[in-house]
Amino acid sequence: MNERIFAKEVRLIDEEGKQLGIVPTSEALRLARERGYDLVLVAPASKPPVARIADYGKLKYELAKKEKEARRTSKAGLIKEIKLSPKIAQHDLEVRAAKVKELLQKGFKVKISVMFRGREMAHVDIGRKVLGQISNTLQEWGRPEAPPKLEGKNLSLILVPNKNA
Repeated sequence: MNERIFAKEVRLIDEEGKQLGIVPTSEALRLARERGYDLVLVAPASKPPVARIADYGKLKYELAKKEKEARRTSKAGLIKEIKLSPKIAQHDLEVRAAKVKELLQKGFKVKISVMFRGREMAHVDIGRKVLGQISNTLQEWGRPEAPPKLEGKNLSLILVPNKNA
């Protein structure tokens, strides 16, 4: 920023976003001072570096605002997990489905895992039925990302929120 730009010349962009071409850094700094703004390096890696005439505080605020917005929208990348048993009772399944619905509405991906113990591994089809049942219940709020996968002793399904929900 300002005197800390050591390049001999920069590609200059004014405060309205118009390109002023390649100018010596001293000239760009003089223009920025005349207009009451700072000279901010936007793309230091390019040849020649790109500098912008802007209010540094305002530019910093806008970048922070964009980053915060990006973090808010990237919530879908987070995965929450709900664990079930293949012998789950109907009411318990409904309670878990309500929790999954709540998470989907908040924009999270939800991984539903059916955990098998001991000889239950011989009846993976029961786990598939449980996942199918919960998936059908929640189809209005989320859709499966992929078919159920058996990972060790867990059968899991990832539900992604529907765009319209």
